[in-house]
Amino acid sequence: MQDLLHQPWPWYVTGPVVGLVAVGLLAIGHKPFGVSSNLRHICAAWLPGNVAYFKYDWRRDGLWNLVFILGVVAGGFVGGVLLANPHPVAITPAAVTSLAKLGIHDFSGLVPRELFTLHMLLTPRGFVMFIGGGFLIGFGTAYAGGCTSGHGITGLADLQLPSLLTVISFFAAGAAASFFVLPLLVSR
Repeated sequence: MQDLLHQPWPWYVTGPVVGLVAVGLLAIGHKPFGVSSNLRHICAAWLPGNVAYFKYDWRRDGLWNLVFILGVVAGGFVGGVLLANPHPVAITPAAVTSLAKLGIHDFSGLVPRELFTLHMLLTPRGFVMFIGGGFLIGFGTAYAGGCTSGHGITGLADLQLPSLLTVISFFAAGAAASFFVLPLLVSR
């Protein structure tokens, strides 16, 4: 059992498990699933002021989702720290070659160390990548009516056309950013 917990699980195990989450949510009354809605619930709990968008019963509508996000953080800690896989993330040789051309060579952890350090955050490029990217992600999830997990899991399981179009847009934008924006931000 210990060996099973210390290695990556194949897609044909994890995919159906994630799919069962969507089916379970549909079975208990179709609660919207996603991570981005938690920001609204937190703001409604802490800043109930005079903003109409935050005036709702967050305990009834969002408490389960806040508990879910705490479970995501706890699960990330357990998986990333307590049960950490000592092997680096497996990426294709073509990806290693492409990233090496951009000056990224350290693949010993979960993310390239040249990009994800406090020092990188304090550079103009790092600021644009992390703060600007975070703002665009937040704006995009608000504009799209949900995040990748909400649309990709619950929306697709519910056969919603807007979710299908949104998931296609997420993937297209991610691919475009990988090919056109990332080289501009990391090239030296």
